[in-house]
Amino acid sequence: MDILAIAIAGIIGLGVGAGGIFAYNKKKENGGKNKADDLIRKAKHEAGDIVLEAKREASKISEKSNQEETERRKEWKRTENRLAERETSLDSKLDQLEKKTERLNRSEKELEDLKNEVRDIRTKQHEKLQKIAGLSKAEAREKLMKMTENDIKQDLVALVAKEQKEIKHDIDETAQSILLTAMERMSSEVTADRTITALKLPDDEMKGRIIGKEGRNIQALQRATGVDIVVDDAPGMVVLSSFDPIRRQVARYALERLMKDGRINPASIEEAVAKGEKEIEKEVVRAGEDAAREVGVVGIPREILHLLGELKFRTSYGQNVLLHSIEMAHMAGMIAEEIGADKRVAKTATLLHDMGKAVTHKIEGKHAEIGAELAKKYGMPEPIVHAIAAHHDDIEPTTPEALIVKICDAISAARPGARNISAENFAERMRDLENIATSFPGIDKAYAISAGREIRVIVEPKQIDDLTALKLARDIANKIEATMSYPGVIKVNVIRETRAVEYAK
Repeated sequence: MDILAIAIAGIIGLGVGAGGIFAYNKKKENGGKNKADDLIRKAKHEAGDIVLEAKREASKISEKSNQEETERRKEWKRTENRLAERETSLDSKLDQLEKKTERLNRSEKELEDLKNEVRDIRTKQHEKLQKIAGLSKAEAREKLMKMTENDIKQDLVALVAKEQKEIKHDIDETAQSILLTAMERMSSEVTADRTITALKLPDDEMKGRIIGKEGRNIQALQRATGVDIVVDDAPGMVVLSSFDPIRRQVARYALERLMKDGRINPASIEEAVAKGEKEIEKEVVRAGEDAAREVGVVGIPREILHLLGELKFRTSYGQNVLLHSIEMAHMAGMIAEEIGADKRVAKTATLLHDMGKAVTHKIEGKHAEIGAELAKKYGMPEPIVHAIAAHHDDIEPTTPEALIVKICDAISAARPGARNISAENFAERMRDLENIATSFPGIDKAYAISAGREIRVIVEPKQIDDLTALKLARDIANKIEATMSYPGVIKVNVIRETRAVEYAK
């Protein structure tokens, strides 16, 4: 019984548990279903809101699109109206233009008819005049020209003379302007070179070494260089004197090297002189190349460049010949460019015009002639050879380039300060100029100015009138030319002045 009761109780317990479980699961299932229904209802509500909002946005976009389309239609309408108005205006203008064209055509035809009528009238008049005069048109023209020529011949002569005078005045002013421009652009300092070189001795012992035992060293140095060496004239100085500047430079280089080394004997002297000759040779070549490069001239043979470089050590009246040639070449280029001459020929000829001076102590003859022969020998063009030969009027210059060389030589060499003139000679020349001027009657005062390039003469206005003043200037110039020697040109300036002075009290 107990076991049966326990079994029944167990079965009842199982049934109750199963029922509890089933009830729990059923309740849980009903709760999930309610939650799902809530979510569905919420989603449907949100979807409805979204759809409603989308409909409102679509409605706004549609309204905006309709407005824009309406505006575009209005703009198109306005454009059509403007085009229609413009078309109407163009049609009106075209009609007017066609009417004007018709009027012009009629006027042109009328004008052509008038021209033909005038031609016919002129032809008939010529025929009548020829019948009346008994002359053809050509004969009448020739007769009229002869009559006119006879009537105005004197007037033409005076007019031609006037024009020639004005042209000459313009030419003179142009030439002066060109020369002054070249001279102003090439104004340069002038350094006077001399035929002596002085070297300072470090001490009296060095002086004895240079002289050597019984003068052996100094004699060897003079024999090797061909330069006179003086050690006793100036205290603490050695003076090198020679007419040949290249020899003088070699001696200077050798003596400086010997004094620096300290060993002075005939063997070291020969070695120093040999090295000095090599150094000066290099300097000569370098100077010639630098000069050609500075001027801007190319294609000059090396032999001519060597001669050109030697001019660095040559002087003419104290003026360095190479610097003089370079200065001339620059001026020649400026003048040639202004007047339309061959710039390269002018610059090359002026640069080489004095190269004959590099060998005048070796070859007899004038340096212009020697320079021209050397230029021809080394293959320079004929215009350059001619310009070199003619720069001192040894032959007549026949080309513009030759005249340019001659002018530039006068400008560079004859300007004040370019060449050495002693103070006594300078003062004497000034006095001579003034004495020549005052030797004429009616002269009040005379002044030589501008370093002797101008003589200014003041005359007595009561004794000398204007015409006499012109003649006086010519007479003074002729007397200066006949009695004095000078480079360049001297201007004679005669001044006649009348002053009336009163005082208001």
